[in-house]
Amino acid sequence: MSISVPAVDHGDRASISSVHPDIITAHILTRLDGQTLASAACASSELHACSAEEKLWRDVNTTTWPSITDPRVDDLISTFPAGHRSFFSDSFPLLDYSPSQFDFSPSCPTTELISAVDIFYKGQVIFSKVQESETESGWFLCSPFRVDLLDQKETVPTPIRHVGEDQKSLEHLEDNLSLSWILIDRARKRAANLSSRRAVTVQRHWLTGEIQLRFATILAAEKKGEYVQCGMVVMCKGSEGGELHVREVSMKVEGMEGNHLNGRESLLLLQRAIEGGKRRKEVNGKARFDEYLEMKRERREIKERREKALDMICIATGVTILIAFWSFVLFR
Repeated sequence: MSISVPAVDHGDRASISSVHPDIITAHILTRLDGQTLASAACASSELHACSAEEKLWRDVNTTTWPSITDPRVDDLISTFPAGHRSFFSDSFPLLDYSPSQFDFSPSCPTTELISAVDIFYKGQVIFSKVQESETESGWFLCSPFRVDLLDQKETVPTPIRHVGEDQKSLEHLEDNLSLSWILIDRARKRAANLSSRRAVTVQRHWLTGEIQLRFATILAAEKKGEYVQCGMVVMCKGSEGGELHVREVSMKVEGMEGNHLNGRESLLLLQRAIEGGKRRKEVNGKARFDEYLEMKRERREIKERREKALDMICIATGVTILIAFWSFVLFR
């Protein structure tokens, strides 16, 4: 959305400064989405001053992410350097994997991570939840990192009708279901959206018929050439009434070997991503995920070739030793 403002004052022509700030704020800026509001703030000093109002950004954020209306999150956002404006600049752009994030060292310890999660279907929110995760206990640091928003037997009904059994039904969900998973670091007063927004894969389980949508952000690991997948899964299943129910919403961090990182390893990566990770307005999450899978495939093939070569060396060494032994026995 764009706005029209009077031209800069040249002689008798009107300028934006001639419009009362209350009119600009109440009748123009309140109609803008977050991206356009941020652009308007750069247009002139008058618009910059008007767009700094906290209520404008709070309305933008709560419209974009209904989960942050939770008092725990709203109170925390108020402590950010520029309140809701800072939160939007952290959370709206997507993270882009880059080794440069390791130019940043964590500035302070993280005692708690807060997940603010929203699932949308055709632009309408169908699931929202906030969950806190402590990060200091020995159990968290040593166990595989995982955040589950639903209990094993818990399901959430949705207005999505069961969309069928063919490939088109999966493509329908891929096109219309989106996920926002904002991770907030209470100590740093920073946030980052770890979701790819659209699913990178959509699969149906061959036996149960459940549909799994995977969302992912690829992050650079500390070792050069290593990457990890911060993966989020939304699992849906049909009901007797014909609508889909959400039965799993979870996140975990996985290495290139398929290993699940523990809390200590995951926390370090997430700290650096939140505080120092690059953010971009548009990131092709599916393309990045495919690149990651290709890197994993190449890595696996190299490992298999090395293992085969090692096996051949071991066999050759064993045969050589055996021949030498029998030669020694026969010609004593």
